[in-house]
Amino acid sequence: MTDGFTPLWSGGPVFCASRHFPLSTDSILLADFARVRKGEHGIDLGCGAGILTLLLSTRQDGLSMTGLELLPEAAALCARNLAANGLSDRSGVLTGDIRLVRAYFRPGSFDFAVSNPPYFPSGRGALSPDGERARARSESACTLDELCQAVKYLCRSGGRFFIVHRAERLSELFCAMSANAIEPKRLRLVSHRGGAVPSLALVEGRRDGRPGLTLEPELLLRDADGCESAECRRIYHRV
Repeated sequence: MTDGFTPLWSGGPVFCASRHFPLSTDSILLADFARVRKGEHGIDLGCGAGILTLLLSTRQDGLSMTGLELLPEAAALCARNLAANGLSDRSGVLTGDIRLVRAYFRPGSFDFAVSNPPYFPSGRGALSPDGERARARSESACTLDELCQAVKYLCRSGGRFFIVHRAERLSELFCAMSANAIEPKRLRLVSHRGGAVPSLALVEGRRDGRPGLTLEPELLLRDADGCESAECRRIYHRV
């Protein structure tokens, strides 16, 4: 397609990525993992170019999404992606800081929140010399605890929080969630192939939820022969 928009799959929504926010497997997996319903209002915290906002909006009729993004360039691209798919009437994007959500929204405004946040604490992990890409990869602009504080404020009691993060930081994630009244309820680990150490964790939490965590079957991206797994093909609409 023109103007940088390409279909995500045959007959599916079109998407334009950017050099700072390329299309990522992590967000595709999170969109599939998230359970959303018609008539709900969700928020995508740190939405980037809007892939999560777009996928959830197109998957469920009657769902409205709000993207919140710190970088104006990325927020503008998110708005373009929504407009290109005819979704501007029920989903939109706000340029703003996750740490300042009280200035933008009333408490309990959303049924659920989703986020594919930076994976590395400030000062850890290899960062790009490009300032905007570095902010997309590190917690310099929003820590894990600050993200969970925002979710606690934004989601109604009983609302859900869907997040993808590095498996090695699960302990930190669960502690941050619990400290902000978000009870971990579902966990699915992601590995490149069977026998490999899990690299990602897909987590659902519930605002004011009761204790009790369901561990779902591991998601394998590749079969034993190295080919893309059947479930991965389903998620990418390649079946």
